[in-house]
Amino acid sequence: MRFLYSTLTSLFQAVLPVSGLFSAKMKQFITGRKTVFQTLENQLSETDKTIWFHCASLGEYEQGLPVMEAVKKKYPQHKLVVTFFSPSGYENKKNSSIGDVTVYLPLDTRGNVNKFLNLVKPEMAVFVKYEFWPNYLLELKKRNIPAFLISAVFRKKQVFFKSQGFWMRPVLKTFSHIFVQDEKSKQLLESIDIKQTTVSGDTRYDRVSKQIEEDNTVDCIEKFKGDALCIVAGSTWPEDEAVLMDYINSSTVKFIIAPHNLKVDEITNFVSQVRRKTVLYTEMDGKDLAEYDVFILDTIGLLKKAYSYADVAYVGGAMGSTGLHNILEAATFGVPIVIGKNFDKFPEAKALQSRAGLFSVSDKNELKIIFDKLLNNPSFREKTGIICGHFVQNRTGATNSILNYLTVFMNY
Repeated sequence: MRFLYSTLTSLFQAVLPVSGLFSAKMKQFITGRKTVFQTLENQLSETDKTIWFHCASLGEYEQGLPVMEAVKKKYPQHKLVVTFFSPSGYENKKNSSIGDVTVYLPLDTRGNVNKFLNLVKPEMAVFVKYEFWPNYLLELKKRNIPAFLISAVFRKKQVFFKSQGFWMRPVLKTFSHIFVQDEKSKQLLESIDIKQTTVSGDTRYDRVSKQIEEDNTVDCIEKFKGDALCIVAGSTWPEDEAVLMDYINSSTVKFIIAPHNLKVDEITNFVSQVRRKTVLYTEMDGKDLAEYDVFILDTIGLLKKAYSYADVAYVGGAMGSTGLHNILEAATFGVPIVIGKNFDKFPEAKALQSRAGLFSVSDKNELKIIFDKLLNNPSFREKTGIICGHFVQNRTGATNSILNYLTVFMNY
């Protein structure tokens, strides 16, 4: 099966350039990988000590960042090599990553794997949450380089736990240790005889808990909000915006909208449907923001701070099929959270819902009911927000648990 997998991966690499003709994202995926080995040769020397972190995309990078920061502080003499699989991760962090070297991960062919590991020579490899590349993991094992998986979540529907997934189980066994978010994941791994596991929790809690200690002041948002009640809708997709639109137009509360996609045509279409006074971040200069009702953050990097101004947060992604975005960024500020209906794969959302800190809605009518209740009942809103804040603070500590274990391997 490994031979078949390697053959198919090599064929995929050969035909990949054709797909770049039809997709801008695929073009980035292809073009970005052309210079990986040259970058590694230029930025690493034979004498460098390295630790390798791999993240599928931007979300996994943010999840792994607390561990990267702790490792960098603990081992300042080592260089951190950070790799991404997707353009959405690499393109966002290529110039601001914590890594001393940040590159795309070359495709999982045997030739690429050997060349990459020969150049990087990591003392350990850390994979964040997902990504199980057989050739990389098997070669790491062959070279006696410890590999770890952190903040992992496993579900029974995954291929590892089905009969056809027998060939992938040895790949999971190559990890020196797997740090999972919950007991259910640990039990699933034990059911296929993988016992090198620890329930450490989710490092995202450590990441977002630090946010409240930072200066979250944003002058333009301060001027816009004033003393008014404000709903912050973060990482919204068209499906979310369609459900929100009636409430935006009929209420007196102020709205801050941070769309997931910053495509001009999508934002223009959204603005055309809003019947209240609206201002875009990119067009706010010279305007009295206090006079506006809807503030659209058509920029990157402000959403985390914007949540600190929210009286209620709507977190996008779950009204459609794109996947729920990070609810913890809002929860850490003690803000009640409303999301869409599709969140089965997000245990933190299910857990917070069970504690009545989060509410799921299926349509605009359900959204109106819960928004009205939260906005018109200050004591209910405050109680719900407290639940969210405590939910985050009570789940920190995963980073220390992981770092203590990694330190044992680094000291050998």
